[in-house]
Amino acid sequence: MSKFLGTGVALVTPFREDLSVDVEALANIVNHVIEGGVEYLVVLGTTAESATLTQEEKQVVKKIVATANKGRVPMVVGVGGNNTTAIVEELQTTDLSAFDAILSVSPYYNKPTQEGIYQHFKAIAQVSPLPIILYNVPGRTGSNVLPKTIIRLAKDFKNIIGVKEAAGDIVQAMRLIKDKPKDFLVISGDDMITLPMVLAGGAGVISVIGQGFPKKFSSMVRYALRGNLDDANHLHFQLMDIIDYIFEEGNPAGIKAVFESLGLCSGNVRLPLVQASNGLKEKISSFAALETNKING
Repeated sequence: MSKFLGTGVALVTPFREDLSVDVEALANIVNHVIEGGVEYLVVLGTTAESATLTQEEKQVVKKIVATANKGRVPMVVGVGGNNTTAIVEELQTTDLSAFDAILSVSPYYNKPTQEGIYQHFKAIAQVSPLPIILYNVPGRTGSNVLPKTIIRLAKDFKNIIGVKEAAGDIVQAMRLIKDKPKDFLVISGDDMITLPMVLAGGAGVISVIGQGFPKKFSSMVRYALRGNLDDANHLHFQLMDIIDYIFEEGNPAGIKAVFESLGLCSGNVRLPLVQASNGLKEKISSFAALETNKING
């Protein structure tokens, strides 16, 4: 699964002023991140505001991203939720031929036991036409998928190829890395601890900030994968402030403010989310302007 080593980016869904999907901006963002050197794209994840997209809009987003990508990099699509039966049915009835893997979040709101989580992903693994990357994000789901459950799934189902680990716990990530099967991918789901996770043996990241500043962030990850600590640290330290900024008022309001400052899309988000505050936008815009000056200078 070397195609998922390095930097994947969890793409936003840009909106026009009337909050319809801005297909032109989405295509431009796809080009921006691919030209910036990312290794793969993640479509319809949390950052895409998939919870507020209709089924028709989701089809539009998938089509626009695939068309803009033109086969240049692998693509992962989010297929997850807290109704196991509905996800199984979606996997059995949806054309996923344009994609290379699915990203499936642990069930949210229901707060299942570890056995319930195992059985949920077992049902998905038995029908999925594509390899599966698990997604553990307890800050959003209300339950943590423990390393023993992830390792059990990895050993029992060959098509479960990795996990996007976003518990924000470096010790938990290191336990996963220590005990995982040889080819199983432990992918950071937290931009700020991507570097230590990769240096400990992780496979890279599915990033938010990586789509705003793809060249710098993806270079940092590649340096880390090669064990080049000095260069990786240098880039990581340059990006720490902007990583803090984009999550200060929630995701994806922060990264959309980055794109607004770069002229790639508006900062519009759908309720119950709201745009970044003017104060945060000013901080983000100042950072983006400095980065632009460095590139142009």
